[in-house]
Amino acid sequence: MALIGTKKEEKATTMPPIREEHVSRPGELSSLLGKGSEFEGKLAFEGQVRIDGKFNGHIATKDTLVIAEGARVNAEVQAGTVIIHGVFEGNIKAAQLVEMKTPAKVKGTVESPAIAIDRGVVFEGSCKMENIGKGGQAAPVPVEALVAKK
Repeated sequence: MALIGTKKEEKATTMPPIREEHVSRPGELSSLLGKGSEFEGKLAFEGQVRIDGKFNGHIATKDTLVIAEGARVNAEVQAGTVIIHGVFEGNIKAAQLVEMKTPAKVKGTVESPAIAIDRGVVFEGSCKMENIGKGGQAAPVPVEALVAKK
């Protein structure tokens, strides 16, 4: 069998490596305001941010804010998800979820379609649960209804 039209071996050219964009995955930490740090002002971000220090001001994101144990935050927050382990005072509007984990202390107004409060959390304030996805609204839920009476 004969090969027709064969060329001499061509020198192989190498392509430059493809540069991959960094895309944060759920649960992956994008930024950290470390323990011992203090910040006052406006914070806007994408991805997940964890605050271990002190923060006063405004926070805006479509993603996740984590307030770690030992952190102290006094803020107006608009976020996708807010997870609180530390001390928070202010107002939260979350598009997806607010979780209050032991030993959190929360004082203020919380608006979200889903709210989870662990046993042992101190919550002083009010909740408003809205069904944002369907455009409907649920009636405000008094805090007393969320706390099991003995």
